[in-house]
Amino acid sequence: MPFENYRNSRILVTGGAGFIGSHLCERLLDAGAEVVSADNYFTGSRRNIAHLIANPLFEAVRHDVTFPLYIEVDAIFNLACPASPIHYQRDPVQTTKTSVHGAINMLGLAKRLKARIFQASTSEVYGDPLIHPQTENYWGNVNPIGIRSCYDEGKRCAETLFFDYWRQHSLPIKVARIFNTYGPRMQPNDGRVVSSFIVQALKGEPITVFGDGGQTRSFCYVDDLVEAIMRLMVTAEDVTGPINLGNNSEFTIRELAEKVIKLTGSRSKLEFKPLPQDDPRQRQPDLTKAKAVLNWEPKVAIEDGLKETIAYFKHSLDIA
Repeated sequence: MPFENYRNSRILVTGGAGFIGSHLCERLLDAGAEVVSADNYFTGSRRNIAHLIANPLFEAVRHDVTFPLYIEVDAIFNLACPASPIHYQRDPVQTTKTSVHGAINMLGLAKRLKARIFQASTSEVYGDPLIHPQTENYWGNVNPIGIRSCYDEGKRCAETLFFDYWRQHSLPIKVARIFNTYGPRMQPNDGRVVSSFIVQALKGEPITVFGDGGQTRSFCYVDDLVEAIMRLMVTAEDVTGPINLGNNSEFTIRELAEKVIKLTGSRSKLEFKPLPQDDPRQRQPDLTKAKAVLNWEPKVAIEDGLKETIAYFKHSLDIA
């Protein structure tokens, strides 16, 4: 029987204590699902799911997806993997294992259960793109031996595995390529540009801008992203993806820094440093497919999302 809605379903979320995973767990519970979070807490945090523990429909399991997991569920959201360069470069071999072995283990579980499975892929599969904006049929421009390739190529291989399981075993898959996302529960030390800028601004420290700040990004608020993920999971079985999810409102890193300074009321100044290896100059999703298939587009304006994120960091860092 096709998986059509969340009420009374038992759902596994790997990486459930992470930034996006914790928001997804919360929304699934609100939708009436029973939720199991599996996380090894390498980058996830118990604090992200502490408010869910008292819910009788929520269960937190400490587990590393590079090892098999034996559990009975109706659907699987595979979000387990460190997603910021500072974290995935700390142990690059383990990062690749998490993407590849993790995908194999979760796909094997889904095959045994005949369960629908979602893969959180990434815009990093496009590398430093030669076309702009990026469409799903673009194969990317990725350095396979660079310092970021443990994540980029790991996620590309995971996509390969998902589509081979779909072709070989008729497994119902959903693959989303997630672009830059921000919001409450980001880690203050994850090295991502939004969290770094906000923390530096709140502390009155110089704001680190790599390169000349002219590189562009588009940022999606986490609530918008989770809505899209949940819509994708309940589409017809012939909708496999990959499908871009993010925000197509593009601006420069320097503009982002200036927005953060303004919204925090900070006196921080910009401090320019050399651009890291393989850092893409442009990153913007083409959302044509998401709009057509999911009837979805991001709604939260960057200023509104930044205000919520700044308020979160003020509280978590105990800054008055």
